[in-house]
Amino acid sequence: MTEAPSPTTIHHVTGDQLTAQQVHDVWRIRDAVFAVEQRCDEVDVDGRDLLASTTHLWLADDDGITSYLRSFVEHDVRHVGRVCTRRDARGRGLSGRLVAECTRLWGTAALELNAQAHLEQWYGQHGYVRSGENFMEAGIDHVPMVRAAER
Repeated sequence: MTEAPSPTTIHHVTGDQLTAQQVHDVWRIRDAVFAVEQRCDEVDVDGRDLLASTTHLWLADDDGITSYLRSFVEHDVRHVGRVCTRRDARGRGLSGRLVAECTRLWGTAALELNAQAHLEQWYGQHGYVRSGENFMEAGIDHVPMVRAAER
């Protein structure tokens, strides 16, 4: 008998270590949130998911991934993105736990992200500040943000 997933355990898996089931589960939550709910007009699968320099973080329950975040390194900079929470799991601070985990893991270096503009203040609570002008990404207004390295 398999053990039920712990809703408090943050899973960390690099792209090159993802199982086929994990890839399916990751793409399932991202599809539900970004393609269906938010009607993003760009393809989600961008070639970064299976790279060794990409780390997938998530929380899960018996129904699958409840909250998810992807972090990857590009041009020697750590990026945070694809932050999403399943509709029925929202309002519990799950995404905040994942963002805090990124800070714990990689906060000694700067962290960059492109936030949906309406979430600028939310990311600000996690130490991110605007680093440029708004722009459109996937048909949604975004703002570039950076979190300074902790010393």
